[in-house]
Amino acid sequence: MNDLLESFGFPFMRNALFAGLMIGALCGYFGTFIVQRGLSFLGDGLAHAAFGGVALALLLGWTPLWVALPFTVLMSLGITFLREKTALGGDTAIGVIYATSVALGILFLGLRKDFTVDAFAYLFGSILAVSTLDLWAVGALLLLCAVLIPITWGRLAYATFDSELARADRIPVRNLDYLLSSLIALTVVVSVKVVGILPVNAFLILPAATARLLSPTLFRMTVLSVTLGVLSSVMGLALSFLLDVPSGSTLILAQVAMFATAALVSRRARG
Repeated sequence: MNDLLESFGFPFMRNALFAGLMIGALCGYFGTFIVQRGLSFLGDGLAHAAFGGVALALLLGWTPLWVALPFTVLMSLGITFLREKTALGGDTAIGVIYATSVALGILFLGLRKDFTVDAFAYLFGSILAVSTLDLWAVGALLLLCAVLIPITWGRLAYATFDSELARADRIPVRNLDYLLSSLIALTVVVSVKVVGILPVNAFLILPAATARLLSPTLFRMTVLSVTLGVLSSVMGLALSFLLDVPSGSTLILAQVAMFATAALVSRRARG
Protein backbone atom coordinates (compact mmCIF):
# COMPACT_ATOMS: atom_id res chain seq x y z
CA MET A 1 0.00 0.00 0.00
CA ASN A 2 2.88 2.36 0.76
CA ASP A 3 4.25 1.67 -2.72
CA LEU A 4 0.88 2.62 -4.19
CA LEU A 5 0.77 5.92 -2.31
CA GLU A 6 4.37 6.70 -3.23
CA SER A 7 3.64 5.98 -6.89
CA PHE A 8 1.42 9.06 -7.07
CA GLY A 9 4.58 11.11 -6.84
CA PHE A 10 5.16 10.21 -10.48
CA PRO A 11 3.46 12.45 -13.08
CA PHE A 12 2.10 9.49 -15.09
CA MET A 13 0.28 8.15 -12.03
CA ARG A 14 -1.23 11.53 -11.24
CA ASN A 15 -2.34 11.87 -14.87
CA ALA A 16 -3.90 8.41 -14.67
CA LEU A 17 -5.75 9.25 -11.45
CA PHE A 18 -7.11 12.58 -12.71
CA ALA A 19 -8.13 11.04 -16.04
CA GLY A 20 -9.85 8.14 -14.29
CA LEU A 21 -11.77 10.44 -11.97
CA MET A 22 -13.00 12.68 -14.78
CA ILE A 23 -13.88 9.87 -17.17
CA GLY A 24 -15.63 7.97 -14.37
CA ALA A 25 -17.79 11.02 -13.72
CA LEU A 26 -18.56 11.61 -17.42
CA CYS A 27 -19.40 7.98 -18.18
CA GLY A 28 -21.48 7.71 -15.02
CA TYR A 29 -23.53 10.75 -15.98
CA PHE A 30 -24.20 9.89 -19.62
CA GLY A 31 -24.61 6.20 -18.82
CA THR A 32 -27.71 7.14 -16.83
CA PHE A 33 -29.48 8.33 -19.96
CA ILE A 34 -28.19 5.43 -22.04
CA VAL A 35 -29.53 2.85 -19.58
CA GLN A 36 -32.80 4.68 -18.88
CA ARG A 37 -33.51 5.07 -22.60
CA GLY A 38 -32.70 1.44 -23.34
CA LEU A 39 -29.78 2.34 -25.63
CA SER A 40 -27.11 0.14 -24.09
CA PHE A 41 -25.82 -0.77 -27.55
CA LEU A 42 -25.10 2.92 -28.28
CA GLY A 43 -21.81 3.02 -26.37
CA ASP A 44 -20.56 -0.03 -28.22
CA GLY A 45 -21.55 1.44 -31.57
CA LEU A 46 -19.79 4.73 -30.84
CA ALA A 47 -16.71 2.95 -29.51
CA HIS A 48 -16.37 1.16 -32.83
CA ALA A 49 -16.99 4.47 -34.60
CA ALA A 50 -14.01 5.78 -32.63
CA PHE A 51 -12.03 2.79 -33.91
CA GLY A 52 -12.72 3.97 -37.45
CA GLY A 53 -11.49 7.47 -36.55
CA VAL A 54 -8.36 6.15 -34.85
CA ALA A 55 -7.58 3.93 -37.85
CA LEU A 56 -8.00 6.90 -40.22
CA ALA A 57 -5.62 8.97 -38.09
CA LEU A 58 -3.02 6.19 -38.09
CA LEU A 59 -3.31 5.95 -41.88
CA LEU A 60 -2.80 9.70 -42.26
CA GLY A 61 -0.10 9.89 -39.59
CA TRP A 62 -2.11 12.37 -37.52
CA THR A 63 -2.90 12.50 -33.80
CA PRO A 64 -5.69 9.91 -33.26
CA LEU A 65 -7.63 12.01 -30.74
CA TRP A 66 -8.23 14.93 -33.09
CA VAL A 67 -9.40 12.72 -35.94
CA ALA A 68 -11.49 10.36 -33.81
CA LEU A 69 -13.38 13.27 -32.17
CA PRO A 70 -15.10 14.67 -35.31
CA PHE A 71 -15.37 11.20 -36.90
CA THR A 72 -17.23 9.75 -33.92
CA VAL A 73 -19.45 12.80 -33.47
CA LEU A 74 -20.41 12.56 -37.15
CA MET A 75 -21.29 8.89 -36.71
CA SER A 76 -23.34 9.65 -33.57
CA LEU A 77 -25.30 12.29 -35.45
CA GLY A 78 -25.86 9.71 -38.18
CA ILE A 79 -27.37 7.32 -35.62
CA THR A 80 -29.69 10.01 -34.30
CA PHE A 81 -30.65 11.03 -37.85
CA LEU A 82 -31.54 7.44 -38.79
CA ARG A 83 -33.63 7.07 -35.63
CA GLU A 84 -35.45 10.36 -36.29
CA LYS A 85 -35.94 10.22 -40.05
CA THR A 86 -36.45 6.53 -40.83
CA ALA A 87 -38.58 3.67 -39.60
CA LEU A 88 -35.51 1.91 -38.20
CA GLY A 89 -35.36 1.19 -34.49
CA GLY A 90 -32.57 2.53 -32.33
CA ASP A 91 -30.62 -0.75 -32.25
CA THR A 92 -30.85 -1.14 -36.02
CA ALA A 93 -29.63 2.42 -36.63
CA ILE A 94 -26.72 1.82 -34.27
CA GLY A 95 -25.95 -1.48 -36.02
CA VAL A 96 -25.75 0.23 -39.41
CA ILE A 97 -23.26 2.83 -38.15
CA TYR A 98 -21.40 0.16 -36.17
CA ALA A 99 -20.89 -1.97 -39.28
CA THR A 100 -19.89 1.04 -41.40
CA SER A 101 -17.33 2.26 -38.86
CA VAL A 102 -15.75 -1.16 -38.33
CA ALA A 103 -15.49 -1.74 -42.08
CA LEU A 104 -13.85 1.65 -42.58
CA GLY A 105 -11.47 1.03 -39.67
CA ILE A 106 -10.34 -2.31 -41.10
CA LEU A 107 -9.92 -0.71 -44.53
CA PHE A 108 -7.83 2.17 -43.15
CA LEU A 109 -5.58 -0.19 -41.17
CA GLY A 110 -5.22 -2.42 -44.22
CA LEU A 111 -4.09 0.53 -46.34
CA ARG A 112 -1.30 1.23 -43.85
CA LYS A 113 1.43 -1.19 -44.90
CA ASP A 114 3.71 -0.97 -41.87
CA PHE A 115 2.65 -2.75 -38.69
CA THR A 116 1.80 -0.60 -35.72
CA VAL A 117 0.90 -1.32 -32.11
CA ASP A 118 -0.97 1.99 -31.78
CA ALA A 119 -4.25 0.40 -32.82
CA PHE A 120 -3.94 -2.24 -30.11
CA ALA A 121 -3.20 0.45 -27.50
CA TYR A 122 -6.53 2.08 -28.36
CA LEU A 123 -8.39 -1.22 -28.53
CA PHE A 124 -7.50 -2.21 -24.98
CA GLY A 125 -6.56 1.13 -23.38
CA SER A 126 -3.83 2.06 -20.93
CA ILE A 127 -4.62 4.50 -18.18
CA LEU A 128 -0.92 4.75 -17.33
CA ALA A 129 -0.18 6.05 -20.84
CA VAL A 130 -2.45 9.09 -20.54
CA SER A 131 -0.62 12.19 -21.72
CA THR A 132 -1.03 15.77 -20.59
CA LEU A 133 -2.80 16.48 -23.91
CA ASP A 134 -5.28 13.68 -23.21
CA LEU A 135 -5.85 15.09 -19.75
CA TRP A 136 -6.59 18.55 -21.12
CA ALA A 137 -9.07 17.07 -23.62
CA VAL A 138 -10.94 15.22 -20.87
CA GLY A 139 -10.87 18.30 -18.64
CA ALA A 140 -12.27 20.52 -21.40
CA LEU A 141 -15.15 18.10 -22.00
CA LEU A 142 -15.86 17.87 -18.28
CA LEU A 143 -15.94 21.68 -18.05
CA LEU A 144 -18.31 21.89 -21.03
CA CYS A 145 -20.62 19.33 -19.43
CA ALA A 146 -20.48 21.14 -16.09
CA VAL A 147 -21.82 24.23 -17.88
CA LEU A 148 -24.50 22.35 -19.84
CA ILE A 149 -25.82 20.02 -17.14
CA PRO A 150 -27.69 22.66 -15.09
CA ILE A 151 -29.27 23.94 -18.31
CA THR A 152 -30.22 20.63 -19.92
CA TRP A 153 -30.64 17.99 -17.21
CA GLY A 154 -34.29 18.68 -16.39
CA ARG A 155 -35.39 18.70 -20.03
CA LEU A 156 -33.31 15.61 -20.83
CA ALA A 157 -34.90 13.81 -17.88
CA TYR A 158 -38.37 14.86 -19.05
CA ALA A 159 -37.70 13.67 -22.62
CA THR A 160 -36.24 10.42 -21.29
CA PHE A 161 -39.42 9.51 -19.40
CA ASP A 162 -41.96 10.68 -22.00
CA SER A 163 -40.67 12.18 -25.23
CA GLU A 164 -44.14 12.69 -26.72
CA LEU A 165 -45.38 14.65 -23.72
CA ALA A 166 -42.14 16.64 -23.72
CA ARG A 167 -42.74 17.57 -27.37
CA ALA A 168 -46.30 18.60 -26.50
CA ASP A 169 -44.85 20.91 -23.85
CA ARG A 170 -42.59 22.44 -26.52
CA ILE A 171 -39.40 20.88 -25.23
CA PRO A 172 -36.88 20.74 -28.14
CA VAL A 173 -36.55 16.96 -27.89
CA ARG A 174 -34.88 16.52 -31.28
CA ASN A 175 -32.20 19.12 -30.55
CA LEU A 176 -31.61 17.60 -27.12
CA ASP A 177 -31.22 14.16 -28.68
CA TYR A 178 -28.57 15.46 -31.09
CA LEU A 179 -26.79 17.25 -28.25
CA LEU A 180 -26.85 14.16 -26.05
CA SER A 181 -25.56 11.94 -28.88
CA SER A 182 -22.72 14.36 -29.59
CA LEU A 183 -21.67 14.60 -25.94
CA ILE A 184 -21.77 10.82 -25.52
CA ALA A 185 -19.62 10.49 -28.65
CA LEU A 186 -17.07 12.94 -27.24
CA THR A 187 -17.07 11.05 -23.94
CA VAL A 188 -16.42 7.77 -25.72
CA VAL A 189 -13.49 9.22 -27.69
CA VAL A 190 -11.73 10.73 -24.68
CA SER A 191 -12.33 7.49 -22.76
CA VAL A 192 -10.80 5.05 -25.24
CA LYS A 193 -7.20 5.99 -24.39
CA VAL A 194 -7.91 5.11 -20.75
CA VAL A 195 -10.44 2.28 -20.95
CA GLY A 196 -9.98 1.05 -24.51
CA ILE A 197 -12.36 0.80 -27.45
CA LEU A 198 -13.52 -2.71 -26.60
CA PRO A 199 -14.39 -2.19 -22.88
CA VAL A 200 -15.65 1.41 -23.02
CA ASN A 201 -19.30 0.40 -23.40
CA ALA A 202 -19.10 -1.45 -20.08
CA PHE A 203 -17.72 1.71 -18.48
CA LEU A 204 -20.81 3.57 -19.68
CA ILE A 205 -23.31 0.87 -18.72
CA LEU A 206 -22.20 -0.77 -15.47
CA PRO A 207 -22.21 2.23 -13.06
CA ALA A 208 -25.59 3.36 -14.39
CA ALA A 209 -27.04 -0.16 -14.27
CA THR A 210 -25.79 -0.54 -10.69
CA ALA A 211 -27.28 2.82 -9.73
CA ARG A 212 -30.61 1.89 -11.31
CA LEU A 213 -30.86 -1.15 -9.04
CA LEU A 214 -30.46 1.03 -5.96
CA SER A 215 -32.18 4.31 -6.87
CA PRO A 216 -35.90 5.19 -6.80
CA THR A 217 -35.53 8.38 -8.88
CA LEU A 218 -33.56 9.46 -11.95
CA PHE A 219 -31.82 12.20 -9.98
CA ARG A 220 -30.54 9.77 -7.36
CA MET A 221 -29.62 7.32 -10.09
CA THR A 222 -27.55 10.02 -11.80
CA VAL A 223 -25.72 11.05 -8.63
CA LEU A 224 -25.02 7.44 -7.63
CA SER A 225 -23.89 6.50 -11.14
CA VAL A 226 -21.37 9.36 -11.20
CA THR A 227 -20.17 8.39 -7.71
CA LEU A 228 -19.72 4.75 -8.69
CA GLY A 229 -17.90 5.73 -11.87
CA VAL A 230 -15.42 7.79 -9.86
CA LEU A 231 -14.96 5.13 -7.15
CA SER A 232 -14.45 2.33 -9.66
CA SER A 233 -11.77 4.39 -11.42
CA VAL A 234 -9.81 4.71 -8.17
CA MET A 235 -10.30 1.03 -7.33
CA GLY A 236 -9.39 -0.12 -10.84
CA LEU A 237 -6.24 2.01 -10.95
CA ALA A 238 -5.13 0.73 -7.56
CA LEU A 239 -5.75 -2.90 -8.55
CA SER A 240 -3.92 -2.41 -11.84
CA PHE A 241 -0.86 -1.11 -10.01
CA LEU A 242 -0.89 -3.67 -7.20
CA LEU A 243 -1.49 -6.69 -9.45
CA ASP A 244 0.60 -5.38 -12.36
CA VAL A 245 -2.14 -6.15 -14.89
CA PRO A 246 -3.76 -4.07 -17.69
CA SER A 247 -5.86 -1.23 -16.33
CA GLY A 248 -8.77 -1.76 -18.73
CA SER A 249 -9.58 -5.10 -17.10
CA THR A 250 -9.36 -3.93 -13.49
CA LEU A 251 -11.48 -0.83 -14.15
CA ILE A 252 -14.29 -2.94 -15.56
CA LEU A 253 -13.96 -5.72 -13.00
CA ALA A 254 -14.27 -3.17 -10.18
CA GLN A 255 -17.57 -2.09 -11.72
CA VAL A 256 -18.70 -5.69 -12.17
CA ALA A 257 -18.08 -6.28 -8.45
CA MET A 258 -20.17 -3.21 -7.60
CA PHE A 259 -22.98 -4.39 -9.89
CA ALA A 260 -22.97 -7.89 -8.41
CA THR A 261 -23.16 -6.46 -4.89
CA ALA A 262 -26.03 -4.13 -5.84
CA ALA A 263 -27.90 -6.96 -7.55
CA LEU A 264 -27.58 -9.11 -4.43
CA VAL A 265 -28.68 -6.27 -2.13
CA SER A 266 -31.67 -5.33 -4.28
CA ARG A 267 -32.76 -8.97 -4.56
CA ARG A 268 -32.67 -9.39 -0.81
CA ALA A 269 -34.60 -6.14 -0.36
CA ARG A 270 -37.34 -7.40 -2.71
CA GLY A 271 -37.39 -10.78 -1.03
